Amino acid sequence: MNAIELRASLGLAGIYALRMLGMFLILPVFALYANTLQGAGNHTLIGIALGSYGLTQALLQLPLGMLSDRIGRKKVIYGGLLLFAIGSFVAAGATDITTLTLGRVIQGAGAISAAITALLADLTREENRTKAMAMIGMSIGTTFAVSLVAGPVLAKYIGVNGIFALTGLLSLAALIGVWLIIPDPSVSRFHSETEANTKRLPAVLKNSQLLRLNYGIFALHAAQMAMFVTIPFALIKTGHLDKSQHWQVYLPVTVIGFILMVPAIIYGEKKARLKPVFIGAIALMTAAQLGMALALDSFWQIVGWLSLYFIAFNILEATLPSLISKIAPADAKGTAIGVYNTAQSFGLFLGAAAGGWLYGHYGPAGVFGFTSLLMLSWLIWSFGMQPPKAVRSVMYHIGETWQGNADLLSQQLAGIAGVHEAVVVKEDRVAYLKVSQQQWDETEVRRLIDATF
Repeated sequence: MNAIELRASLGLAGIYALRMLGMFLILPVFALYANTLQGAGNHTLIGIALGSYGLTQALLQLPLGMLSDRIGRKKVIYGGLLLFAIGSFVAAGATDITTLTLGRVIQGAGAISAAITALLADLTREENRTKAMAMIGMSIGTTFAVSLVAGPVLAKYIGVNGIFALTGLLSLAALIGVWLIIPDPSVSRFHSETEANTKRLPAVLKNSQLLRLNYGIFALHAAQMAMFVTIPFALIKTGHLDKSQHWQVYLPVTVIGFILMVPAIIYGEKKARLKPVFIGAIALMTAAQLGMALALDSFWQIVGWLSLYFIAFNILEATLPSLISKIAPADAKGTAIGVYNTAQSFGLFLGAAAGGWLYGHYGPAGVFGFTSLLMLSWLIWSFGMQPPKAVRSVMYHIGETWQGNADLLSQQLAGIAGVHEAVVVKEDRVAYLKVSQQQWDETEVRRLIDATF
């Protein structure tokens, strides 16, 4: 990476992390806090307040990504960060559950994920884009783990309303960071690997392999939000822990999850055994949900099952995007990711709302019965998944003035040893390839690409 690419990648990853910090920090303490507000006697309302962020995210992230193609990336990002800050300050000042929900809705309306990745694509060359996207992915995972530990501690010292105010300030700081740190792209164009293309939506939505993964991310995050409507109360009841001490549970289980995730991912990718690792993680997740449904009166059993949950969760969070990349058509990766992210956001909303309703009517057992069914249905459906090919995605720029035959060049590239799929998109000025992870003739690919200039 050159200096501009590194600056853009680190800057946008940091801005993404600041924004995600605002969402994750309140997760372990939200239900306990919302339960103290006026009008929150109904747990369904607590669940809706927690999940309402995901609803507006799901509805707006694809449209706002497309809007960034028309009016500019930074304008959409500025607007989204400002909305997130306004929503945070509304939530910080809330004294009743309705105002808190309104704040969460406004926060979610700042759906800038697609605009950030599109700006990153504008600012990086094709050969470095995968590394840049990986930086954002790492920032999200790190932020989630830090937030589970930091949230309860911050709640002790500044309160949950203070956390909301802090996230509002962080959002404004991120806005200033976009202005001062992130370069303006010299050329801004549509990128098939990061943005949704409405013309490719039918192919993505009809792909049964992608549908399995979309249901998976929906179920995974629906179960997560339903759990966090329940787990904080269970830790207080069984472990007699104040909410400020919950980090003592979350810290070791998240660390264990991260440590044990790494060898599983390496084994799956290097040995082309991603499907068994993936299904094994879903089975472990199913067992963890069933275990918690049966162990809600035992603090140490809850901790044990939470440890297994985070091992499975981290493996699935890491493998799902990789599977999307391997399975999606080479020229529709951005569309597939857009649908995937939308399914995830709907899972956040529906899981929290369902978890709140079930907790109010059937108690914790009802919540974990629901999450167990979600995981079991995903496990059953996943057995029909085709083993993903051991491929990775690469991109090559084909020149700004190239006027050749895209179909012919695609066929020529696809005929090279180790190339599984090749699509040249003239509008993007990019050749999208899926190549063998073990061996492929990169020299011949580069020679053919260079010959087109």
